[in-house]
Amino acid sequence: MPLNSISPIDGRYEKYTESLVPYFSESASMKYKILTECEYLIALSETKNIGTRKFSEKEKVLLRNLYQKFSSKDAELISDFELRGYKNIKATNHDFKAIEYYLKEKLVNTSLNDILEFVHFGLTSEDASNIAYALMISESVKNVYLPAIENVLNKIVKLARENKNIPMLSRTHGQPASPTTFGKEFKIFEERLKRQINQLKNQKISAKLNGATGNYNALYIAYPDIDWMEFSKKLIKKIGSQRNINLEVNLYTTQIEPHDSYIELFDILKRINYIVINFNQDLWRYISDGWIGQRPVEGEIGSSTMPHKINPWFLENSEGNLGMANALFEFFARKFPISRLQRDLSDSTVLRNIGTTFAHSLIGFSYLNNQLGRIIVNKEETLKDLNDHPEVITEAIQTILRREGVKMPYEKLKELTRGKVVTLSDIHKFIETLEISEKVKKELLKITPENYTGLASKLASR
Repeated sequence: MPLNSISPIDGRYEKYTESLVPYFSESASMKYKILTECEYLIALSETKNIGTRKFSEKEKVLLRNLYQKFSSKDAELISDFELRGYKNIKATNHDFKAIEYYLKEKLVNTSLNDILEFVHFGLTSEDASNIAYALMISESVKNVYLPAIENVLNKIVKLARENKNIPMLSRTHGQPASPTTFGKEFKIFEERLKRQINQLKNQKISAKLNGATGNYNALYIAYPDIDWMEFSKKLIKKIGSQRNINLEVNLYTTQIEPHDSYIELFDILKRINYIVINFNQDLWRYISDGWIGQRPVEGEIGSSTMPHKINPWFLENSEGNLGMANALFEFFARKFPISRLQRDLSDSTVLRNIGTTFAHSLIGFSYLNNQLGRIIVNKEETLKDLNDHPEVITEAIQTILRREGVKMPYEKLKELTRGKVVTLSDIHKFIETLEISEKVKKELLKITPENYTGLASKLASR
C-alpha cells in the first residue's frame, strides 16, 4: 500500500482501483491522445488530394506501435517536453503541444520524416483530447465498470433465488407491515440494476473533430475540396470500431464537444450507485435486526475494544465510496454542459477527475462483494420476529371480510390491534366472534404471518 498518497484511491484502496490505471492515469491519457493523432495521420494519408502521401503498411504499423507499445519511458519523455524541455525545445507548459513534439521526435528518424508537419495538422488539441476521453470512458465502462457491477448483480440474483421462499417481516415507515420473502426483496434490486445496466450498454459517447471553433476553418482553408464533415465522421466511427466501441459523431460544437453524452452516461452510473447504496442500507438493517448473519473470518478484529463485534463495515465503506462518486457525478452534471462562448479551460481539470468517480464506484462495488461473500440468512431469527407480529395478517382478515359483505371490518380490526400488543390467539378469538360462516372462519384461521406472503415467492422466481 503506498503510504504517501494523498488520495486513498491510489493508496489504501489501490488494489481495488488498479484496473482503472490503463484508462485514467496521466500516462493512459497520453496514449489515447497519441492513438487519435496517429489514426488521424493515417486517415489523411488515405484521403485523395491531401498533401500527405499514401503510407505503406509498414509505416502504418510504425504509427500504431506508438500507442500500442506506449511505455512509461514514453510518458516521461512527453512530460519532459511539457515541464522541463527536451533537446532544443523549451518546456511547452502545454500538455498537448508536448505530445505533438513527442510524435515528431519519434518520427524524425523514420521514413515518415517527410510528413512531420502533418502531425496535428489543422486541428486543435481538443479534437484529439475529446476523442481520447470518449475512448477512455467507453472502454473503462465496458472493460471495468460493467464487469464489476454485473458481479454484484450476479450475487444478488443468487440471493434472490436461494431465499425466494423464506418469509420475513416487512416494514413500511419502519413499522411492521404485510410479510414478504427475502428472495423477493433481493429480486427488486436485481430488476432495478438490470434496467440501468441495459441502458448503460446502449449509451453512446459523442466525439468531434472539427478544429478550433467547430467550423473546420484551418482544414477547409488548406483543402477546400475535401468533405471534412464526412472525413471526421468516418475517422471517429473507424477509431471506435477498431476499439470495439460505438462512438457517436457530433458535428455541431464550439472548440469543445459539449460533453452532454458524458452527463447522460454519468446519470446512469449515478442511478446505479444510488440503487446499490439503497441495497447496502437495507442489508445493513437486516444484519442489525439479526435476520442476516455474518460469518467470522479468522484473524479479523471487529472492534478495538469489544471482542464480540462483527461489524458490517464493508457495507458502510461501500456506501461512503458510492456517495463520494455520486457527489462528483452530480458536480459533473452542473459543470460539463457549460463552457463560456467558444471555449474556456475550466473543464480541463474536471475531466482529469472522471477516473476518480469510477474509482470510488469500483471500491464501493468491491466492498459490497466482500460483504456478500460472508453473509447468511438467519431463518430462525427471521421467523421469530415475523411471528412476534401477528397483527400483520389483519390486512388479510379485513380484506376477506369485505369480500363477505361484513360491515366496517377495517374499523373492527383497528380497534383490536392499533397501538396494542396482540397475539395470534387474540386474533383467533376475534375471528370466532364474527357472524360469518364456519367455512370463512376456517379460511381466516389458516392465515399466519408465515403464509401471508402473496406472490412474493413467484415474483422472486421469475
